[in-house]
Amino acid sequence: MGEAVYDVVILGAGSGGYAAALRASQLGLKVALIEGDKLGGTCLHRGCIPTKAYLHVADTVDTINESAQFGVNATLDGVDMDKVGHYRDSVVNKLYRGVEGLIGSRGVDVIHGWGRVTSPTTVDVNGTTVTGKNLILATGSYSKTLPNLPIEGRVITSDQALKMDWLPKRAVILGGGVIGSEFASAWRSFGADVTIIEGLPHLVPNEDETISKNLERAFRKRKINFKLNTRFQNATQDEYGVHVTTEDGQTYDGDVLLVAVGRGPVTEGLGFEEIGVTLDRGFVITDDRLRTGVPGVYAVGDIVPGLQLAHRGFAQGIFVAEEIAGLNPDPLDENTIPRATFSEPEIASVGLTEAQAREQYGDKVKTAEYNLAGNGKSNILNTPGLVKLVALEDGPILGFHAIGARVSEMTGEGELIVGWEAYADDLAPLIHAHPTQNEAIGEAAMVLAGKALHAHN
Repeated sequence: MGEAVYDVVILGAGSGGYAAALRASQLGLKVALIEGDKLGGTCLHRGCIPTKAYLHVADTVDTINESAQFGVNATLDGVDMDKVGHYRDSVVNKLYRGVEGLIGSRGVDVIHGWGRVTSPTTVDVNGTTVTGKNLILATGSYSKTLPNLPIEGRVITSDQALKMDWLPKRAVILGGGVIGSEFASAWRSFGADVTIIEGLPHLVPNEDETISKNLERAFRKRKINFKLNTRFQNATQDEYGVHVTTEDGQTYDGDVLLVAVGRGPVTEGLGFEEIGVTLDRGFVITDDRLRTGVPGVYAVGDIVPGLQLAHRGFAQGIFVAEEIAGLNPDPLDENTIPRATFSEPEIASVGLTEAQAREQYGDKVKTAEYNLAGNGKSNILNTPGLVKLVALEDGPILGFHAIGARVSEMTGEGELIVGWEAYADDLAPLIHAHPTQNEAIGEAAMVLAGKALHAHN
């Protein structure tokens, strides 16, 4: 290969890295994309995509099991995990081929191998030096565990859970955030007894408290067990399963223990600090233009503190490519990044929670809720839930929050509402198609504007 000189060298080909590569190439820059695994990163191969394929299977199981109430007599004969695996892999492989094709068609030089930064302009890949005028760090994240909890045997992370060719009858899940709640939901749909152990006062603790309480109510109804304010102590394994002890002296038994305590940045041993990049607990510190303290070195994606979401990394990759190309793009507004949890029920949110808004603005905050019991399409789908808006008195809407079946599809409008700083009086007159779940957003806006028609006080 020899020494190569590029306008941009990107270390990592996940959502942030490949987005940066595509946009930089589109802008006429010469790009090298370094990846030791497969293009697409965690989201495509071990995260968002295979997880949601898995959850779709769980949703199909629920549909069959609940069909009688709609007059459809159907019987579930079982779940063939080999075929589930083939379906999951077919989705991943189709998207993977698409990414490969895009990268290949744009003239990006893909360099396969594990890279290590050796200077602000060079990366060593298996003994070959790749040189660029600008360097983008996009090395992604990994599934974390606790210091006294090795990942082995029946103790697994989502990486191993997605590859299981069998279904647990009993599952203990450590962590009630997005990943823990999604797997709890799926395994319960498959018939498992599930217990979530969460150290904080609520499930999905980063969501608005109203949403968390509604998820807890829904999980109780589904007989998903959860223990809040409960801290892990230790776990042992034997031929009968895994046995989890908490600090309050209780023991929980399962066929598997899923560790879902968050994701850590992949930055150790990659030479970042040696070239002067500042790390904080492994995360790369940047300014609002995603510049590290080293000229010409940028960082995107999960290694940058903030929401660890594929679409955030994707947007950051585009931003940095445009920044390097001299387009002077507007900095990304982290507050308008949509979030979704694909459990049953789903959760969708954009912007500030009520607690966050009150911390910033005090008594100037007002909220409105619209219960999906009044929404025609939600009744057809037989889903409970609600839409909640958080706003300033006589000011813009600061937060959008929803829970219920399929509400992840509402995040687009939620992002526009928060991102464009819509007022309730702006939103309330907008006509939403009937019967759709999106009508609930308009109804919540009417509540907020003081002109509720279908909402009960």
